[in-house]
Amino acid sequence: MIVAIKTAVAGRLRHSDLSVVSGDRAWPMPIVPGHEAAGVVEEVGPGVQSIRPGDHVALIFLTQCGECEHCIEGRPSLCARGTQANREGRLLTGGPRLRLDGQVVHHHMGLSAFAEHALVSEKSLVKIPEDLPFVEASLFGCAVMCGAGTALYSAGIRPGQTVAVFGLGGVGLAAVLGAVTAGAGRIIAVDPSETKRVLARSIGATDCVDASGAGAVEAVRELSRGGVDHAIDTSSSLGGFGNAFEATRRGGSTVSTSLTHPSQMFSFPLARLVAEARTVKGSYIGTCVPGRDIPAFIQLYRQGRMPVDKLVTRTLQLEQINEAFDALSEAREVRQVITF
Repeated sequence: MIVAIKTAVAGRLRHSDLSVVSGDRAWPMPIVPGHEAAGVVEEVGPGVQSIRPGDHVALIFLTQCGECEHCIEGRPSLCARGTQANREGRLLTGGPRLRLDGQVVHHHMGLSAFAEHALVSEKSLVKIPEDLPFVEASLFGCAVMCGAGTALYSAGIRPGQTVAVFGLGGVGLAAVLGAVTAGAGRIIAVDPSETKRVLARSIGATDCVDASGAGAVEAVRELSRGGVDHAIDTSSSLGGFGNAFEATRRGGSTVSTSLTHPSQMFSFPLARLVAEARTVKGSYIGTCVPGRDIPAFIQLYRQGRMPVDKLVTRTLQLEQINEAFDALSEAREVRQVITF
């Protein structure tokens, strides 16, 4: 069940893309990167039923087989078959299906979105409204689910609770939007970039803390009267997670979306986990169900309640992708998208 897509916009560059280039995470090579995009269906293969040529779609970076125990119990973010296919650089339905001068080229996250066309599994797509601009549409396949989904589902923020978000890239800012949607009473945005902190405040953060100094944890704890109910780490750094952990109150939860280098380890006294009734958890794709949550998030955006368009700070052409990666590695941009 293969679908040919004409890519309209490749969504934000993020550290998971940078890890392919830097080699921080092992991927089969050669490979075409890119894990977030929106486009138009050009052709469908035998057996495809949910979409047809001409449909507008958002691309999802983790294919859901729909048959494993995790998919059946409503947790497709843990789909074992989809994860295995991604790690092997192929599609869920087989492959790899890309070639260059006769040589096999692998798929990144089942999408390989940094290309004008893509071959993907039908299960990597969610149909979207045709009047939704592609730049905004491209954000829903990863950033919004990873960020807003983490706030709403993985952390399970309740109205009136206190939240701190560490790291204000695209996912962190989407987590701020998710915390606003959840009705958090206080939302503390933590990042060394003043530009990003200003942006976070414009979309609903109630307080901002400069993470470049040594007193970030103390500042968060003071603002939240002893620690936040939920600390969300999207910093992609060991230090960011450590700060999030220390800023969490007794009985609170620390949730991370960060994919750091596999060699990095974090430790804490086990007694604290018990005596302080802590919850420490990871969040993959925000624990979202794409077919359910992408349409819901789009509806919130259209109602003005989730202004994801404010997260795009730069639009580039594919030829500028190396320049975009430089800006990402130096944390100079919040969200960059590639248009075709």
